[in-house]
Amino acid sequence: MKVSVFWFRRDLRTEDNVALSKALESGLPILPIFIFDENILEELPKDDPRVNFIYNQLEQIHQTFQSYNSGLKVLKSSPEQAWNELADEFDIAQVFFNKDYEPYAIKRDMAIIEFLENKGIQVKSFKDQVIFEENDILKDDGKPYTIYTPYKNKWLQKFRPSDLKNHEAQLYHLYPQNISLPERSELGIVLSPIKVRPFSFKKLESYADTRNFPIHSTSDLAPHLRFGTVSIRQVIRSTKGKSETYLSELIWREFFMQILYHFPKSVNNNFKSQYDRVQWRNDEADYERWCNGQTGYPLVDAGMRELNETGYMHNRVRMVVASFLCKDLLIDWRWGEAYFARKLLDFELSSNVGNWQWAAGTGCDAAPYFRIFNPTEQLKKFDREYTYTLKWVPEMNELTYPTPIVEHKMARERCLKAYSVVKG
Repeated sequence: MKVSVFWFRRDLRTEDNVALSKALESGLPILPIFIFDENILEELPKDDPRVNFIYNQLEQIHQTFQSYNSGLKVLKSSPEQAWNELADEFDIAQVFFNKDYEPYAIKRDMAIIEFLENKGIQVKSFKDQVIFEENDILKDDGKPYTIYTPYKNKWLQKFRPSDLKNHEAQLYHLYPQNISLPERSELGIVLSPIKVRPFSFKKLESYADTRNFPIHSTSDLAPHLRFGTVSIRQVIRSTKGKSETYLSELIWREFFMQILYHFPKSVNNNFKSQYDRVQWRNDEADYERWCNGQTGYPLVDAGMRELNETGYMHNRVRMVVASFLCKDLLIDWRWGEAYFARKLLDFELSSNVGNWQWAAGTGCDAAPYFRIFNPTEQLKKFDREYTYTLKWVPEMNELTYPTPIVEHKMARERCLKAYSVVKG
């Protein structure tokens, strides 16, 4: 029997999923699959909480498909090997998936598309994880924006209610198959104590008023957007008119995605090459104390301890800890970006690189190099009662708490001197 295949990637849901909806309208039975990519897994610990979250979502999807006498076929290998096996086992007419815009994903997809088309299999890919993708929002001369505000203005100008269409899926067109989901242990996944929290649209209604204060609970949407357990369209439909400030954050997300697509070298290189002249100190002992939340600056330490224990960190605190690493300690932003990539539940390459370069002053539309957060003043301003900080640094007023790793005023002058080479 001829089948079409739908490939789950970073769109782990059955509702409002563009490519899944299109696949189910194609007229052939749909075989849904997911590939645990060994190229990615070998870089991660066995108990990575994000991999556990993916597995939990696949369990839910599999159970949903079982109610339609079908199931989710899960493979673990390189994508090339997985598609070789699938092409041998099934008579595949078409393959459907949603686009991904990161450098590794683009290279992977080009190879898989070539392989499938050489076998006479039609490939159809769709925009799903964004409202506007890489070439949808360009300047009048056809070049990509590198400044956020004009990008945002063009985004809002181009936006239409039809962009929020709900793509419903008729699941009874699934390919009937008696298939079981591999156990976690069969896939080499070890349970993690760190969990992804459920999200709340309700909390976004007060986002503009509370977003800078880490004591307030947030929507916890970020990991769900990252792995596609909720669609970007549903998020905007649910918040439209209630939080324009949050919409601006979603536009920042798409801004950084198109920056990464058009300027892939920015993953490892300063977007503004003149910052290559900055001489980082890169003191490994200082870096370790930053990683472990032992800098002697309570707000910095609270943020790092929260990250290490939960995989979350409030956005205001992220800016403070990033500024402290790059500006106070003069440690290369790439060290911080790599650490966040290992720890953040909502890690997304484009936003992580974009925000770290923003904090370091080396990126497009970045904070100016002379903007250096004072971690003590930030604590007074955004956690006046120390509610957040004491939760993670209960010993902050005790003699056991370390003295500051560096004196901020001196560090600020040292930073300005180090960055002064950019003007030369």
